[in-house]
Amino acid sequence: MSKNYLAYLFLVLAALFWSGNFIIGKFATLFEIPPLTLNVFRWIAVWFILIPFTYKEIFNNLSYIKKNWLVISFMGIITISTFNSVVYFALTYTQVINAVLVLAAIPAVTIIISSLMKVDKTNIFQLFGLLLSIIGIGAIISNADIQKITTLSFNKGDLWMLVCVFTWAIYSTLLKKHKFKFSQFTLIQLMVSVGIIFLIPQFFYERSIGLEANFNKAFFVILFYVVIFPALAAYYCWQKGVEIVGPNRATMFIQLMPLLSAVLAILIFQEKFELYHFIGASFILSGIYLSNRKLNA
Repeated sequence: MSKNYLAYLFLVLAALFWSGNFIIGKFATLFEIPPLTLNVFRWIAVWFILIPFTYKEIFNNLSYIKKNWLVISFMGIITISTFNSVVYFALTYTQVINAVLVLAAIPAVTIIISSLMKVDKTNIFQLFGLLLSIIGIGAIISNADIQKITTLSFNKGDLWMLVCVFTWAIYSTLLKKHKFKFSQFTLIQLMVSVGIIFLIPQFFYERSIGLEANFNKAFFVILFYVVIFPALAAYYCWQKGVEIVGPNRATMFIQLMPLLSAVLAILIFQEKFELYHFIGASFILSGIYLSNRKLNA
């Protein structure tokens, strides 16, 4: 097997594992596992798994970490304790297909965030691409129903997924702006260390409103998946793939996530791919295509 084919295998597996996160998140709601509690235990487990492999690099870069602690902390808050919790919470109200199609707009939104943070410049294609992506998101969260738009009658889960779009876009921009000199797993370890601090109150909040997890077989099977596959294996596969083919070609494989998640949701939960999904996806994908065009293309 050539290196490129091996890279493509790694990248497809990463997209598959991340897609599975939405499926398992939906299963968690069916087994009445509190979403915030699941996220707390997920990242605590990841922290303990990673520390034996990352502590040396952390201690060897303490002065560098201190200099960048504010941005690392912010990245941990918006990803570990916000993005992931919101995804699981949103899935208690919306379909997997809706959630992943809204997230498909991340590349277009990231380009605009990058421009606002002066990481990249924006061109006219990217502005039109963002507009198309916004129209696509509007079609999905409104079910392409004008009355829902005029009355602002949107699904709560779909609206929460918009939070995920912006938090991940900001995270991706910061990742590009600050090229950290330690490994991806060490960065994750540092982000998790901060994120857990803000996850603990979420855990106690759920308990205070009567949402307590039953630590049964279903809980531990779901916890095993979200820890091993989307949190660890996916990042490993992604990193290996990027090392071989580079970030630009690798990014194309991220677009497999909505497709894989939608197919899995249809097969497992019998969710239906409606006309408004097709309309929204068409606008979002067109927006992504335009956003990646150059002025001299």
